[in-house]
Formats: sequence, C-alpha cells, structure tokens
Amino acid sequence: MATNPPTPTTRRLLRAALEAADRGWHVFPLRPRGKRPALRDWEHHATTDHDILTTWWATTPHNIAVATGPSSLVVVDLDAAHGQQPPPEWAALGVTHGSHVLAVLAHRADAPPSIATYTVATPTGGLHLYFTAPQNPVLRNTVSTLGWHVDTRAAGGYVVAAGSTGGQGRYTVTDPSPVAPLPGWLVTALTPPPVTAHANAPAGNAGAYLRAIIDGETRRVARAVPGTRNQELFKAAATLGNLVAGGELDDATALSTLRRAAAIHIGVNDFTHAEMDRTIDSGLRRGSQHPRTLS
Repeated sequence: MATNPPTPTTRRLLRAALEAADRGWHVFPLRPRGKRPALRDWEHHATTDHDILTTWWATTPHNIAVATGPSSLVVVDLDAAHGQQPPPEWAALGVTHGSHVLAVLAHRADAPPSIATYTVATPTGGLHLYFTAPQNPVLRNTVSTLGWHVDTRAAGGYVVAAGSTGGQGRYTVTDPSPVAPLPGWLVTALTPPPVTAHANAPAGNAGAYLRAIIDGETRRVARAVPGTRNQELFKAAATLGNLVAGGELDDATALSTLRRAAAIHIGVNDFTHAEMDRTIDSGLRRGSQHPRTLS
C-alpha cells in the first residue's frame, strides 16, 4: 500500500475502523474515498485484529468496509430516489425513498414501521440499517427483492462503514442504538426459495449436478472484480439461460439467483441496478439460444 505520512484524516479513519472492530465487526480497507476493496479476497482478510487494522491504516486514508457475513450482520440499504421514478405500484403510494418502501412493507406484515437499531446515513441520502443475522437460514445479498430501492447486504457482502467519505460527504451514524435482531418478517421475506427445477428436470445425481452448476456460477459472479464483472455476470446468465431453455431450471429462479449473486457489486465503481439487469437479460437471452439438458 502507499507510504504517505499519517494525516489527521488517516488517524480519524483508523479510529473509526478500530471502533467497528470493537463491535465485533470484521473490517477491511477500501480505496480512499471509494467503495472498491483495496485488497483481494477481502472477506477472508477482513478482521477485528487491531494490529492488522493499524498497519492497513498507518499511512493511507482508506475508506472502511464491514464484511457483513463474518460479522453476522444483515444490513438493509435504503436509497433515495435521485430523480428516478418509482415503479407504478410504488409511485401510486407516493414513495420517494427506500425507507418509505420498507415502512409500507412493515405495515403489510403487521409489524412496527421502524425499529431502533444502529443506523448510518450515506453521503447521497441513503440509510444503512444494521441487524444481527439469524443463524438459520443463511441470508445473502439482495437487490430490490424486497422492493424499490431496498437492498440488503449479508453473507458474501459488505457495506461502507461510518467514518468513511464519499464525493458528497461522510458516512455518519444517525442512530447509535445497539444492533437489533433482524425482525422475523424480514427473515421470512429474505429467505431465498429453494432452487426450482421444471417438472421434467432430473432428480438424484442430475439434480445435485444442477445445484453444483448454479452454486459455481453464483460464486464466480460474487468474486468477480471490476473489469471482469460484466463478463462474468454475462457468462453466468448465459449458462443458466442454457438450463432454462433446456427445461432444467425455472426462469424466475435463474433471474433471482443471478440478481442475488450480483448484488454485492451494486455501487462499486458505479455499477448500477440498471447495468446489472441489462447484463443478466442479455446473458439469459444468449443462453436461451442453446438449450442444455442434464439427463
């Protein structure tokens, strides 16, 4: 890493990283003022060790990331509209922010509209609500699965932590409450459905082979780095598109699986929901031209 002399900013960021680690959260460095990891295999290297963190932040003002999986966290990411029009079903309710969507969903679940938990405001008007992850099921990242401008970071994901800076300001704690358990209605809503094969899909060894293919493709997408991200997502979508066209996999399951795998990349190097959806759609269409069966 760089060898610039320590600055007040570097020391401030180190304090914030250590504070996160003291909460039991596994921390790793991002590029200065950015969202991109500053090291490879970040989930493996994320740590609570003060000595390692002090080394990482000794001379470079890295932004701070919390690896949500090792930290046993689910972070609900609520975004502002930023001039975007919500889909008709949400526009009819007058929502303009992901927090409004979450409140509507809570009302529909007969749950409180809000809950006191550790919360961070982002420089662009968003909110990160931190919750303790359930032991079972293992929850992963989602993109708009719950609703418009409501994403989550869980196993396989990370969030930019308080104290970090962006182009429009600083990530700031707005509610220092203890981290609350993820509400039961959200656990239910975020629990992924089992892989759904078509009625004529193979069982037994072939069924296990199908699951292995899906797991391999989603891992490759999640681990992709900027520069190869779109290519890997396209290839994975094409592979699952082959299976959909061959009658081995349900198309809705293929789409939701790919979106969950790609969710970790949203906001990294300006990767957007729209770019993700375009790439997935293109790959699925390409895959549909070459049906694949496993029997």
